[in-house]
Amino acid sequence: MLDPVVITSHCATIAWAKALIRVLGPGVTPSILVQIEAPEGHINEHDDIRSLLAQALSQRGLSSIETVANTIFPNSLWNPGRPRQELFDRYRAIWPRVKKCRANHNGVYFQRLIAFPKFGDDERNQLDYIINTYASGNHRHSAHQASIYAPAVDATNQRQRGFPCLQQVAFSIEGDKLTVIGFYPTQHIFEKAYGNYLGLCQLGTFMAHEIGIPFAGMQCFASHPKVGAAGKTALRPLGHHIEGFISTYEARQT
Repeated sequence: MLDPVVITSHCATIAWAKALIRVLGPGVTPSILVQIEAPEGHINEHDDIRSLLAQALSQRGLSSIETVANTIFPNSLWNPGRPRQELFDRYRAIWPRVKKCRANHNGVYFQRLIAFPKFGDDERNQLDYIINTYASGNHRHSAHQASIYAPAVDATNQRQRGFPCLQQVAFSIEGDKLTVIGFYPTQHIFEKAYGNYLGLCQLGTFMAHEIGIPFAGMQCFASHPKVGAAGKTALRPLGHHIEGFISTYEARQT
């Protein structure tokens, strides 16, 4: 068994870039744990690297960074100055349209978080439950977890299904700060991971705001990280370009 790779950065883009460089390398990639720290309550990004990724995704007809992030948290629908129920209601109102998209046919992460299937037509808003449970004084760690994988609908015999790649989300509250943690059995680093990181960070920011504590950062564990559909050979020129930006960034941090 290979030891997992641990990548830590204050910059979400640099963390993603290092993960991409790792999966573009030779041989089998071990598990990757990405930790993005937000000491001031928000994450940083590297505009040049993000632009390179956005262009590469667009050229291949793949979902944008924002589209992927929105599957985890629809940031544009959230108004921090308004009750959270308005966010939930807005998303439920647009869900029939969102579901019509072929990529969303099997589900969307945020929808599972606020309408997890229980029995029959019964559903649970897991985010609201976690917030209310914490507010009631119940701070046990097991109460701060939300499931995406629902056996009742996801345990099928399909050879390829896609959703859900993200299996579980946890909210770790230590020292009155919140860290969001995402668990991926399989994660496509090129086309999905950056949007995954941003979506998780936005979700963590929302939960920290509603609980009333600062957002500390994100951890994302991918058991089987993969390059993605583009393949290693096609993406190596992008990787070499990005390595130059990483070197310059890290030189400025020392």
